[in-house]
Amino acid sequence: EKQEMTTYAAVSQIAKKLGRSPRDIGYAGLKDANAVTRQTFSLEHEDPERILQLELPHIRILWINRHTNKIKLGHLRGNRFEIKIRDAASDAHDCADAILKILNRRGVPNYFGEQRFGTGGTNALVGRAILCGEFESAVRLIVGEPTPKDREDVAQARRLFADGDYARAAQTWPHFFRDHRRLCQTLVQSKGNFQKAWWAVNPDLRRLYLSALQSDLFNHVVAARIQSLNRVMVGDMAYKHVNGACFRVENVEAEQPRCDAFEISPTGPIFGSRMTPTTDEPGHIESQVLSDSGLTLDHFGRPDGAKLKGERRPLRIPLLDVRFHDATDHRGAYGLIEFSLPSGCYATSVLREIMKNDRRTDSP
Repeated sequence: EKQEMTTYAAVSQIAKKLGRSPRDIGYAGLKDANAVTRQTFSLEHEDPERILQLELPHIRILWINRHTNKIKLGHLRGNRFEIKIRDAASDAHDCADAILKILNRRGVPNYFGEQRFGTGGTNALVGRAILCGEFESAVRLIVGEPTPKDREDVAQARRLFADGDYARAAQTWPHFFRDHRRLCQTLVQSKGNFQKAWWAVNPDLRRLYLSALQSDLFNHVVAARIQSLNRVMVGDMAYKHVNGACFRVENVEAEQPRCDAFEISPTGPIFGSRMTPTTDEPGHIESQVLSDSGLTLDHFGRPDGAKLKGERRPLRIPLLDVRFHDATDHRGAYGLIEFSLPSGCYATSVLREIMKNDRRTDSP
């Protein structure tokens, strides 16, 4: 169990305490930093008692057991959430009940959550810059400009970078800004070669930026089809919720009853070189989103794009085991919402539909 830290930070702390490499620790996915989260890690060839005795800030070891496999990304069935909502309007409970009835029937828009795009929301911009070969722009987006939220040493490192003093910037970054420091060091060694600096970034982070771009494009397709998430069209690639398989919709009258029963859903694109495209009206929508971004499918097959293969992702998801009720604790009254989601789906996407505090007008 961790609190107020990323999965990466938790893995790093545990590995350091045990004298191991962070790569030795397996995990199925990333959990939010701004929450109390629980997830299972795997670690080979380690004394269980030594792990149980670990004392780390903001981390608790809850249990330990033997298993036959290392946990890898994707080894996740789903997530269970318990979220407290405070300072709600007086009619919040009635509103939430009404919204949840619609979401249960139509499904939740399967947006990628804000956390996918980084603190400043620039991760997708970094990914786009890389696919366009704009390495300097990508690196400058990663390092960023000073913000009021930055602690002084971070703000100073950003200012030094902006001034072109990469050597001093490398010395100024705090220890947990390893990739930022490595970027600056590589720029010093390569005499300002931003392409080499990009390749000095941790491979997992490079993939994260590119994945954020794919996620942003998918979100645009969800928004374009927000009024018809529970309807299939001719040319759609439909998603079977029972096994994740996809098939092309040719007869809407035959398939729509299955969609109404939440057996299948229309999908959107995780753009890549091997993604199966839609046709007809769905294909037009997806092509327009890609065109508006200034990219083509060819961009995703380039070496700098990590040869992104792509896939199909359902435009909506079922809301499972949902429960909403009022409660009180030492801080006062709150609404508690509990629900489960399939892996790869975001609780923030559920909350934005229930709370309506971003004043969107494209919700079901």
